[in-house]
Amino acid sequence: MSHPFTHKKPPFRKLRGYAFDPSLSLKIDTVAINNIIYKVPWERLDPGPAGEYVEVIDYDPTVKKFYKAVDLCDDYILAQDGLDPSESDPQFHQQFVYAVAMTTIRNFEKALGRKIIWEPRLLAQEGRYEEYVPKLRLYPHAMREANAYYSPLKKAILFGYFSSTPADETLHMPDSLVFTCLSHDIIAHETTHAILDGIHNYYNEATNPDVLAFHEAFADIVALFQHFTFPEVLKHQIAKTRGDLGAQNLLGQLAQEFGTAIGDYGSLRDAIGEIDEATKTWKPKEPDPNDYRTVMEPHARGSILVAAVFEAFLNIYKSRVADLLRIASNGSGILPQGELHPDLVDRLAGEASKAAGHVLNMCIRALDCCPPVDLTFGDYLRAIITADADAIRDDQRDYRLAFIDAFRRRGIYPEGIKTLSVESLRYPVLNIGYLIDESGKVKHNLSSDNVDLDVSEDTKQLLGVINTFLRDYGNDIKYINDREKIYGITRTYIGGAYGIPDKKIIGLHGRLNVKFSNSIDFARITGLAFVDGYRVLGIRPSNKYNGPSYQITKMRLVSRVGPTGAQLNQVVISMVQRAGAKFKNGKYEPYTPSRFPFSKTDDDGKKIPEDAFEFRGGCTLVFDLDTQLLKYAISKPIVDMDSLQKGKPPAINRRRLDSQYTFIHAGSDAGQNEFTKYFGSGCHKLAEPFAFLHQI
Repeated sequence: MSHPFTHKKPPFRKLRGYAFDPSLSLKIDTVAINNIIYKVPWERLDPGPAGEYVEVIDYDPTVKKFYKAVDLCDDYILAQDGLDPSESDPQFHQQFVYAVAMTTIRNFEKALGRKIIWEPRLLAQEGRYEEYVPKLRLYPHAMREANAYYSPLKKAILFGYFSSTPADETLHMPDSLVFTCLSHDIIAHETTHAILDGIHNYYNEATNPDVLAFHEAFADIVALFQHFTFPEVLKHQIAKTRGDLGAQNLLGQLAQEFGTAIGDYGSLRDAIGEIDEATKTWKPKEPDPNDYRTVMEPHARGSILVAAVFEAFLNIYKSRVADLLRIASNGSGILPQGELHPDLVDRLAGEASKAAGHVLNMCIRALDCCPPVDLTFGDYLRAIITADADAIRDDQRDYRLAFIDAFRRRGIYPEGIKTLSVESLRYPVLNIGYLIDESGKVKHNLSSDNVDLDVSEDTKQLLGVINTFLRDYGNDIKYINDREKIYGITRTYIGGAYGIPDKKIIGLHGRLNVKFSNSIDFARITGLAFVDGYRVLGIRPSNKYNGPSYQITKMRLVSRVGPTGAQLNQVVISMVQRAGAKFKNGKYEPYTPSRFPFSKTDDDGKKIPEDAFEFRGGCTLVFDLDTQLLKYAISKPIVDMDSLQKGKPPAINRRRLDSQYTFIHAGSDAGQNEFTKYFGSGCHKLAEPFAFLHQI
């Protein structure tokens, strides 16, 4: 006889863990807030744990041992919300890395409105260049050193452990084992590296001082703002600082235990302040515009961006709580002595949590409006403003202004704008295209007059046809939750195949090649070499089509509702093109790169010259599925745009080329003696940038 009641799948799984790391559980003032319960999306798990997105593999090569995998579906473990926090239990370590990684993934999917898919594994073989990666691997005890890093090559995160060497024995026990896999901040940071690699894989290449710094900064931003999702921690710190989150507090600090264990006097990094080396006391940071011009080490440079974003958050938070503080202080703005009333703490914490959530969403959503290569902090500011303007038309609380002001105070300005305003920072809305009916005929001309880019009627109609194709793509995946199916359908629509039942797909790559292989209009839109004469620029011909070689690295459906109810239905496409170059005695010569990236020989089997250099351009195209218009083209041009505008023969973009070459090869602090030494030069580069970056 069947049970009269049906049992629904629970929405989440509860797992015990640390809000920060084990060190805060040894301090009397923080022990009560450090042990928390994570609520991660429910899924069927195999021992490991191993689920849909990640699998924990606990092999310790220093002792040549596999630790027994935890089974989070065990009845006794389920009944007590997971294992109790423990520094000495490898099974708790496995549980904790899973809980934090899944929390981070959930925050990204909530902001982006789509499934997270890991960067595919590259294959250097004919007809098959990549393979799907179903799960990110997490190794809690991968090495005996003070390091943890995401490996793009292994598609894994490797956590180390080490013996502490504190500068002050009162801060940390000497020679005690410190496990990086027990730090919320380190796990969230490394998981963010992996997610960002799956969205913009060319951000692993140091083409300017900001690229790797952005990777580090963005990972820190995500880890920091996840602190605000822990209610008891937030209330505790609000009460401790009397509502002033610009004062020293745990919410703005990263990796406290790691920092003290390696010899610092505080956390590894702090978005708000720093420890004075002379007095060993904390002091708030004051923005210095010179730092952005002189600081080149990726972590230190990334801290400039983190501080800017955190300052924007603080100003937003202050604006949101100003009325509460006026009420609590009888209009003076000065709170009375003594502890804050618990009701006031709750209200302040609620506003801080909302503001932090909005800021984190703004930072994550901006990734869809970033160029696919050669990102700068100024580009990222424009992406934040553009994505937020799309999601929220009326910025009543001046969130966007808070970001602009924080970046300005640090001397971070985007290129190519005349004024520092929301209107000028937002990428131009192109609105190019026609609405095409099912028979392929023009139904309505929806193009708006665009003063920034005038294109032909044929180009508008062709872009309308492309948008119709992209609407089919959106319809085919919008109700699919299986990540591998989403990946497969996307690759089919990009490259063309029989991968979808009852459909023969001519892929987007082929469509663009056929329709735009020699199109000045499309070259002006994208900044890529879709023109006659592209070969003299060191750009390979397409293997299949009569046109220049290029790559569609990503195509993703954006279907989400903003905070005010605005619905976005877009397809975002990332296109990348590479040219080869050589510099002899300072003189530029084009050089056709090898067919396969990272190859050490050219197509004829000859060794690639040491002075050979790869230069990339790229463009992010944002198509609006509702209007069937190309809305944004966010470009890092590989061609010289002035030559296209003036009808001259195509030329390489020397400004970008010279800047990138100088940065990678010049013998300066920002050049060869740092980056080329570790990341390689020429047409082949090392594949493990984060292993070096995260070494102590």
